Amino acid sequence: MTFDRRRVLAGAGVAALLAGFGLPLSTHDARAQSADVAKVMAPAASPLPQKVIGSADAPVTVVEYASLTCSHCADFHTKDLPELKAKYIDTGKVRFIFREFPFDPVATAAFMLARCAPEDKYFPMVSTLFETQKSWAYSKDPAAGLLAVVRQTGMSQAEFEKCLSDQGLAQKVQESARYANAELGVNATPTFFVNGKKLSGALDIATWDKELAPLLAGK
Repeated sequence: MTFDRRRVLAGAGVAALLAGFGLPLSTHDARAQSADVAKVMAPAASPLPQKVIGSADAPVTVVEYASLTCSHCADFHTKDLPELKAKYIDTGKVRFIFREFPFDPVATAAFMLARCAPEDKYFPMVSTLFETQKSWAYSKDPAAGLLAVVRQTGMSQAEFEKCLSDQGLAQKVQESARYANAELGVNATPTFFVNGKKLSGALDIATWDKELAPLLAGK
């Protein structure tokens, strides 16, 4: 699908992106499945450089697919991820990989802006976008809302406009979702792969404890 900056800046609807992806509009799926770990970790799964926190030597790898306009994703990132990070990621038990799965043009634009931030500002930008989601994702003028948010992080309007005109970047952000949908069966956000096991939904820390305990036994 060709990215149309004017459509995004005008707040184009979800259908414009879904027409190109063929993805069902779903944001919650509680099923747990297994996936081919090789496919989850294949280079094609991440057209852009991987965004990772945690030790490369961690015994458990968690891959999350999320959309920045997904309220369930915002709940996870603002309420549950900080505890998961403190308990498992910062202690070297879990390596956490975050991948883009935009469900709509506004989410694509938001991910592009995060990618245009300095390398060490990507996760802080994502966190800020989730924390302020209601102010831009569901507004009548999401472009103005996004601009207001990224200006707070130091991005100028000129940088904002230059970033959103990068069609190559838009294509790669969208390719992440195409691969996940076609090869991994991802059709809902957030979706996680825990050492290859597929889990969907904004999982709370009690659920994470239950899932991680057998994988970390004796480690």
